[in-house]
Amino acid sequence: MKNVMEYKGFTAKVEYSQDDEIFVGHVLGIDDFIDFEGKTVDELKKDFKNAIDLHIKVCKEEGKQLTNYSGKLFFRFSNDLHARIAAAAARAGKSINEFGKEVFETATGHKKTG
Repeated sequence: MKNVMEYKGFTAKVEYSQDDEIFVGHVLGIDDFIDFEGKTVDELKKDFKNAIDLHIKVCKEEGKQLTNYSGKLFFRFSNDLHARIAAAAARAGKSINEFGKEVFETATGHKKTG
């Protein structure tokens, strides 16, 4: 089961509130806190789209950045895993950063070709 929604480049995590008997979503990767909800999937989708459209409008009016992703990720690995990653990158003729970027592009289905 997939519990995420996407719209206009924004991603939200969705959960079901058994107490309230509604679906509740939270938009990820932004400085603002945006929730949306719906008793049905159609209501949830509509409220999500309305929340994103409003967020985009307000950000444009206020000159704010739409997301807070910097493009930088930091990981902590065991020494052994770090060594294996470095070796795999070297075998591919790439830096660890280039190698990792390709791995993540492939894993997320956003691999650039050509």
